[in-house]
Amino acid sequence: MNVLLIAADQHLATCLGSEGHPQVLSPNLDRLAGEGVRFRHAYAQSTICTPSRVSMLSGQYPHNHGYYGLSGPAPARLPSLFSHFRQRGYRTGGIGLLHTPDSPRNWLEQHLDVFLDYHESVDSRFQETPFYEMIRQRGLYDKEDVNFVQRNPAYILEGFPSRIPFEYSQEGWCVREAIEFLEGCGGKPFCLQVGLQRPHQPFAPDQRFWDMYPDDLALPETINQDPSHRPPHFRAAYEGFRKMHWPLEPNSFEAGARRLWHGYLACVTHVDHAVGLLLEHLDRAGLAGKTVVIYTADHGGYSGTHGIPEKAPGICSEAVCRVPMIWRVPGVTPHGTRCEHLVETIDIAPTLSALCGLPAMGTADGRDISGLLAGGDRAVREVAVTENPWSKALRWRQWRFVHYQPEMFDGQDAGELYDLQNDWNETRNLYADPAHGEVVQQCRRLLLEWLIRTTRVRTVWPVPDPSKFPYEYPIADDGRESNTAGPDLRRRMGQVTYL
Repeated sequence: MNVLLIAADQHLATCLGSEGHPQVLSPNLDRLAGEGVRFRHAYAQSTICTPSRVSMLSGQYPHNHGYYGLSGPAPARLPSLFSHFRQRGYRTGGIGLLHTPDSPRNWLEQHLDVFLDYHESVDSRFQETPFYEMIRQRGLYDKEDVNFVQRNPAYILEGFPSRIPFEYSQEGWCVREAIEFLEGCGGKPFCLQVGLQRPHQPFAPDQRFWDMYPDDLALPETINQDPSHRPPHFRAAYEGFRKMHWPLEPNSFEAGARRLWHGYLACVTHVDHAVGLLLEHLDRAGLAGKTVVIYTADHGGYSGTHGIPEKAPGICSEAVCRVPMIWRVPGVTPHGTRCEHLVETIDIAPTLSALCGLPAMGTADGRDISGLLAGGDRAVREVAVTENPWSKALRWRQWRFVHYQPEMFDGQDAGELYDLQNDWNETRNLYADPAHGEVVQQCRRLLLEWLIRTTRVRTVWPVPDPSKFPYEYPIADDGRESNTAGPDLRRRMGQVTYL
């Protein structure tokens, strides 16, 4: 079985036709959902690009791999989905937006047969890549959207049609390079990730996708939602959005926010077109029947929902923590099914290993969700968690709970609790409501137990005595206790006090 993992950047999980969104045009992703399983409660482990992608590819939570910010030193011993598959005879490729730790050289360099990050070279040289070489050769460098916004920062949240056609956009380049990679496999099984930059800002889609949406597009229903129940940093972002200077006319808040929303939705359609081209190639090449296809994103975003312009301020809402996740597995996934169970992006690597008949990744914290893919109804986890260093967001049953360290807000206890079953738009924060005090305490307990249960240790004391416990103590490739060993060891040796 081959693997094609398509990872967009900052895709709101609700912005899909298959999710019932009334505005977005996503025919190819809807087709993919109609041929596979769509997870309605899939969660990213971080709302920041690099830590989220490290989690997705390593199968580890941020508190285990240690990355919470952008880029950073490459983890020398941390295996990835690619290294796991490459060691077992797969041809591996990473094309497009990889955004993984890159100092002094990219983490994935030794894991990939083909390394083609569109933005940085393997040794972290900005814009010294085949994509930018192509852009320069065609005289499009000054018009390329990311480069244009870097030179004109006032446009960072504007919505406007791209100055270059899809063919020469990051997504168009990704499609061509991905097809070239697939054609070069020569019958060898492959594990390929295609990283699409959109719908992350700049919100500059190809002109034809911009034109698919009306200029008087309705704004998100929550754009003017009162933020008084939110923590201080959320309220500050809300107010800052309304004070933005918009470089295009008309420059009122409503007009600027409508252009942003227009650009965002059209960027989803731009991405959808790229996905369609990849699916068409799989069909033409006779690969569709033996290739697992996954579509997801590193995190969600706001783009005006809840009155916030982009993914900051962190993990306050479902909008940024929940991501689209669609799987199409030949011979496994029933067509057009929807799964309501909780899953996380760290589940991707362990599940792919199981589907492809590979050994389990001993370094992964994620779960094998292949039973859910096959139409099963047995939950694989009780909670899903998105992390920042000083805050954690928990999804449990109908509840969304966010813990903030008091030091974040000068000692203020600014937690959040929402009943998503009855308040999907998160309008009523029940955190300080005495009637929900038991739910808050239960969420805190679940979060604490989750953190203890999932934390990977390097050493344990005392060392297990094989004569008393029929147990081997394996050390995983990253120098830590394997995922399966840790919880089992603690269960077997619960009577021991650890130092």
